[in-house]
Amino acid sequence: MQNSSQLKRGLSLRHIRFMALGSAIGTGLFYGSAEAIKAAGPAVLLAYAMGGAAVFMVMRALGEMAVHRSAPGSFSYYATHYLGPLAGFLTGWTYVFEMLVVCLADVTAFGIYMKLWFPHVDQWIWVLGIVFFIGAINLCNVKVFGEMEFWLSIVKVAAIIAMIVGGFAIMMYGFSQESGHVTGLSNLWEHGGFMPNGIAGVIASFTVVMFAFGGIEVIGITASEAKNPEKSIPRAINAVPFRILLFYVLTLFVLMCIYPWNQVGQNGSPFVQIFSNLGIDSAANILNIVVITAAISAINSDIFGAGRMMYGMAQEKQAPASFTQLTKNGVPWITVLAMSGVLLLGVVLNYLLPEKVFGIIASIATFATVWVWLMILLSQYMMRRNMPAEEVRQLKFPVPLWPVAPALTIAFMAFVIAVLGYFPGTRIALYVGMVWIALLTISYYLWVKKTR
Repeated sequence: MQNSSQLKRGLSLRHIRFMALGSAIGTGLFYGSAEAIKAAGPAVLLAYAMGGAAVFMVMRALGEMAVHRSAPGSFSYYATHYLGPLAGFLTGWTYVFEMLVVCLADVTAFGIYMKLWFPHVDQWIWVLGIVFFIGAINLCNVKVFGEMEFWLSIVKVAAIIAMIVGGFAIMMYGFSQESGHVTGLSNLWEHGGFMPNGIAGVIASFTVVMFAFGGIEVIGITASEAKNPEKSIPRAINAVPFRILLFYVLTLFVLMCIYPWNQVGQNGSPFVQIFSNLGIDSAANILNIVVITAAISAINSDIFGAGRMMYGMAQEKQAPASFTQLTKNGVPWITVLAMSGVLLLGVVLNYLLPEKVFGIIASIATFATVWVWLMILLSQYMMRRNMPAEEVRQLKFPVPLWPVAPALTIAFMAFVIAVLGYFPGTRIALYVGMVWIALLTISYYLWVKKTR
């Protein structure tokens, strides 16, 4: 029987599946994809396919550890126990940093989307409103949170399916001829070729592509609140990455077939822009509701993930002890308030830099996301390497193609971090990331190590 000092197991398989979908199918697809298309052209489809394959390996590594040994704080706990306390401290706080930065991107996108209907209202006002709303939802019972996330995610998944079906219909029946351009597969190579900016363009797009997949690792954090983690976690992990990859690749394929890639996303979400330019005004409004729902869903899921991570770290004495305080419903309320408080920074940024804030935030989030994935992969590698052969045989959800696939994925993640530093537009992300890691390391030796 659980007491009031423990998290409640209130999340079912459908909650977990849709939370991961909610976290990873959000601003990265509906807004950020325009930046990726601009960098790589139609070859962005290859970047999403490669990124999706790498993310699947990260999730399998996390799944192996979560099923073998579920724990609050998930991959921070695993990094602590398999790589050392400093690695766990860096991983946990970098994940919290990732969720905060991604949330800042999502609240910014929310403000941008609202401009379609309220062009004269300042962006920061919408950001302020959504921060208070999501903070309140996260203080509810975890089951209430899970239900809300389920229905928010249903809306955007249904919309993506409708978008794909509708896109194919436009291609087949030529609804857009009056818009002055041809629809069809030829759009993938007629505007400068399939890879108009060469391999360098595809590599540059990885910074946005990997940001788009960020947040899917929340599945690992749900293990301590899942009703039946040994069954629900493997099923969610096996299904979700494939679905996300399918949604991203198919959606962008349709998008670039019905509209020239070099004109996508010049004003707000590329999806809203397409239907507005095709003269389907009601569809543009409907899609704006969907992208707003997507942003709210992602913010909701990210605040949950960061809050649970801080709770787990507090139990390991790597975060303030007050973060372990729970409401009678089993919600770590101080972590929710802390996250909401920091998100108010998004209000200030949107007031000061409404035009530039998204690009800067997205590249910084990519560094944090890829760092966390790298730590998950290294933790799993060390866990498996130090396991007796008999224990390895008893693993219920082992990583496929061990050790080749995890090693290749580790190399790919290191490559993405190097890419951030190579391109001038994202170099700030690597600088911010390195300063962040340095500050965390100093903090660990000053305050945390003394108490261990």
